[in-house]
Formats: sequence, structure tokens, C-alpha cells
Amino acid sequence: MTVTSEATTAWTGSLAEGSGTVSFASGIGAFPINWKARSEGSDSNTTPEELIAAAHASCFSMALSHALSGNGTPPEKLDTAASVTFKPGTGITGSHLNVNAVVPGLDAEKFQQIAEEAKAGCPVSQALAGIDITLEATLG
Repeated sequence: MTVTSEATTAWTGSLAEGSGTVSFASGIGAFPINWKARSEGSDSNTTPEELIAAAHASCFSMALSHALSGNGTPPEKLDTAASVTFKPGTGITGSHLNVNAVVPGLDAEKFQQIAEEAKAGCPVSQALAGIDITLEATLG
């Protein structure tokens, strides 16, 4: 089965002075966007990079959970953060994954190996193949 996910953006004005909203077909809401937030940072507007970070963190967590379960060591808990870096004039330069996990019966070396494999196999990681993707993986 193929699933297609959708989002829409309504934008008004120029890049520097304009603004818009991004909405998801799932109906979870509309989120404000603008260039200032993207190029300078903001606590009240989202950015394309924040949306990519959300996608990367959630995809990697699913891939890691699946890989750990396939190893016979399903995780009790995975806390994953993704940090996507954007440089105006250059673009998206990297994504850093940081996962803290509780996985009974697994040593740190094997966890590191499985986490690296999950990073490589994650469909969002594959979609981001043109940027540097780094990983910090810690057992708690």
C-alpha cells in the first residue's frame, strides 16, 4: 500500500516582508512561517527545517525501534532529537540526530551499530542524502 502525505502553504508578500501558514492534511493545525524565523530563528514561527527535523526524528525513531526489535531487544524508550541546520545563501547543511535509549539486554557497542544502520536505512535519511547526517546514540 502506498501512502501520500500532504501539506499546503499559503504565502503573501515578498520573501523578506511576507509571511504565510503551513497546514497539514491531517488537520492538526496551521502554523505560521516567515523568512525572518527561517534566517534568524524564532520561538513563535516554524520553518521548513523544523518540519524536516520533526520528520527526521520521528522516522529515525521508527527505524531504530524496528531494528532493535528485529535484534530481539525491543526498546523500552527512545528519545530522539533532530537538529537541522540552515545557512541563508547556502541552504540546508546538515541534520544531527541525538537519541537516548533504554534497551534492556543490549550493550553499548551493539546499540551503536544498530543505531548507525537505522540512520542509514531511515527513509528520511535517504531523502536527505545530499547533506551531512550525524548521530549521537546513548544507552540510558
